[in-house]
Amino acid sequence: MSEVKNTGGNPLGIAPVKSLMLKFAIPSIIAMLVGALYNIVDQLFIGNYVGSNGNAATNIAFPLTTACLSISLLFGIGGASCFNLNMGKGEKEKAPYFIGNSAFMLFFSGVVLSIIAELFLDDFLIFFGSPAEVLPYATEYVRVTAIGFPFLMLTTGGGHLIRADGSPKMTMVTSMTGAIINTALDAVFVIGFKWGMFGAALATIIGQIISAIIVIVYLANFKTVPLIFKHFKVRFSCIAQTAAIGMGSFINQIAMMFVQIILNNSLKYYGARSVYGEAIPIAVAGIVIKVAMLFFAVVIGIAQGSQPIESFNYGAKNYKRVREAYKDALIASGVISVIGFALFQFFPRNIIALFGDGSEEYFEFGVSYFKIYLFFICLNFLQPVTATFFTSIGKAFKGAFLSLTRQVLFLIPLILILPRFMGIDGILYSGPISDAMAIIATVIMAYFEFRGMKKLEKG
Repeated sequence: MSEVKNTGGNPLGIAPVKSLMLKFAIPSIIAMLVGALYNIVDQLFIGNYVGSNGNAATNIAFPLTTACLSISLLFGIGGASCFNLNMGKGEKEKAPYFIGNSAFMLFFSGVVLSIIAELFLDDFLIFFGSPAEVLPYATEYVRVTAIGFPFLMLTTGGGHLIRADGSPKMTMVTSMTGAIINTALDAVFVIGFKWGMFGAALATIIGQIISAIIVIVYLANFKTVPLIFKHFKVRFSCIAQTAAIGMGSFINQIAMMFVQIILNNSLKYYGARSVYGEAIPIAVAGIVIKVAMLFFAVVIGIAQGSQPIESFNYGAKNYKRVREAYKDALIASGVISVIGFALFQFFPRNIIALFGDGSEEYFEFGVSYFKIYLFFICLNFLQPVTATFFTSIGKAFKGAFLSLTRQVLFLIPLILILPRFMGIDGILYSGPISDAMAIIATVIMAYFEFRGMKKLEKG
């Protein structure tokens, strides 16, 4: 049976896939990199002007940032995918409700999370694994950054909604504006005013607020379909469908949050029983994870660039274009991952030194963490690209399961088991072992999905 090309003249259905990938992926990559740089920039200034305890504090605080990101992806990717799927099916009256409801839920969820964080902050930070000497730094930092949660979530999730409207460059502008402001104010507040953790946190939320304002202005001038007040009124059916589609990405981030909490507590426990102590492993882990996020940001940006193409063409039953977009995403992200592998294997000490000075034990553990924990980063691109693909075509359960494989099914048990026999080194080796297992699961799931897609083409 020939493909059903229900494109309606939309460029997503007729323009060359590679040119569409460039159009959507490059701004997405920049936007993701800028998002990752929010945390990196703070870490650089804090590490060099506050010290290693400040670095450890940002790592202790990171699970709350991950919680914000998880909700941002739930409603951002979910809303964008639902919008594109409905536009691909020609349902132009229904589609804008997914954008409006997603935007409302992003800001509302941020307000709720901010209030909860402020009320139970010390309890959260201790639960996240904070050593006693790090807790004051973490409290000072999060007490301020929690105020920015609604704006962070609207900026991050809103970027996906803007991209779904065919404006990936505006997503890039939104993120870059906040990051540039954050970096400039970090220099003023941390170096100039010597405000330390408070200054870094204040710079962060000011950048987030300005970025969120840009998102609001754009949504008021949405291009594909006009957004009016009724589209922002809560429709539980829209929220449910959006959450179902975005669930894979949400679960992946929530799983990462729990991994961070378990990892911090394990590093604290086994670090205290090693030559490194409690704080050094936590500080190093924060640096390694956030640096690795720069490379994963590129991979995820590429995957997100493929999302509108995959969603629209799957809805229009143009399966050949779906396969082409997935293949292009794999090739591009594979190249980036190999570059990351080379940097982490050959220049780990140089990277760590960018974040301030430390003892020889500090650098020794950092080099080992980079080389061992991230050994399979050269193949890690397979999972996020494939999970995004499943989300894009509306198969939320498969996306959710694939997101769970590395973080929950494999990594958490290994972090809990291996150190019992190998000490703190067991935590390092849990990374590559769980990566290898997740890669195998990804390949198997992708194989069967594309085999089924070919059967749909044949009718």
